Amino acid sequence: MRPQPLLKLLQSVREQTLYPNEILIIDGSTNEETGIVLKKNQFENLKYFLVPLEHRGLTKQRNYGIERVGNEMETVCFLDDDTVLKNDYFEQLLQTYQIYPGALGAGGYIINESECEFVGENYSPKIDEYYYDGWKRVDGSRFVLRKKLGLDSDCLPGFSTLFSHGRSVGFLPPSGKIYQVEMLMGGVSSFRKKVFETLQFSTYFEGYGLYEDADFTLRVAKIGKLYLNTSAQLNHFHDDLGRPNQYQYGKMVVRNGWYVWRTKNPKPLFDAKLKWHSITILLTLIRYSNAFTTMGRAAAFSEALGRTVGWWSLLFNKPKINK
Repeated sequence: MRPQPLLKLLQSVREQTLYPNEILIIDGSTNEETGIVLKKNQFENLKYFLVPLEHRGLTKQRNYGIERVGNEMETVCFLDDDTVLKNDYFEQLLQTYQIYPGALGAGGYIINESECEFVGENYSPKIDEYYYDGWKRVDGSRFVLRKKLGLDSDCLPGFSTLFSHGRSVGFLPPSGKIYQVEMLMGGVSSFRKKVFETLQFSTYFEGYGLYEDADFTLRVAKIGKLYLNTSAQLNHFHDDLGRPNQYQYGKMVVRNGWYVWRTKNPKPLFDAKLKWHSITILLTLIRYSNAFTTMGRAAAFSEALGRTVGWWSLLFNKPKINK
């Protein structure tokens, strides 16, 4: 349902120093606008699929697309339709597999969302700063509060703690380095094709599929290594079309977050349980407070309400983990 952002992405693919052998567009639109745009704008090696109703939804569409990847392909890259690539994105991304032959997956780096500043070694960050590998960034109020309450992540960016609620790969700096991680962002990821001989994206994550990438990459990381290449750069221009309303999003944050937590830690100890629920409640209270402190009051309250309903629903209707 986003033909114009998709066209901008494909135009950036056309300018790549290493052009893909195959491009699959897996379209879950309820209209034909994307197909019409692609007929007017031809791209080499492109195959277009308007998927039937039963295959709509992010994880279903990814599995649908994987089944249609050419037999001779070695690496499968996923891109959200609202991204735009730097012209050497694929070249840099595939170098990850050359440097680390045992890698099962590699992710790109969203440069326009990076808020890091290089400060060198031996820097002492303030309470409202996050520091890693010579770079600092301003920490959000929720992380500052978590630090004060002893609930901050105890893992490096891109790794999930035993109580989940870790720091994403977005906290890695634009250093040009390659970092080992256990979670990648789905819309800027790639995997060796052989991974899909044994693993698929979980269809528990319906529709928008929030956190489906964390679930999948955590499962991949249990059998091999994943890396984030900060030299494989692209821009992400968030497009609200196709996204759920704030209430549904709030429910997803909690319920899908619980699912991902149990993917990493299926039998958590009491301390991990206490921290997961404490952070979940804390973040919900922060969103309620945003209803009084931000311009988007209605959206904040609706999301907070969704988080609340999602948390209570765990008491009598926990998600079933797909192995």
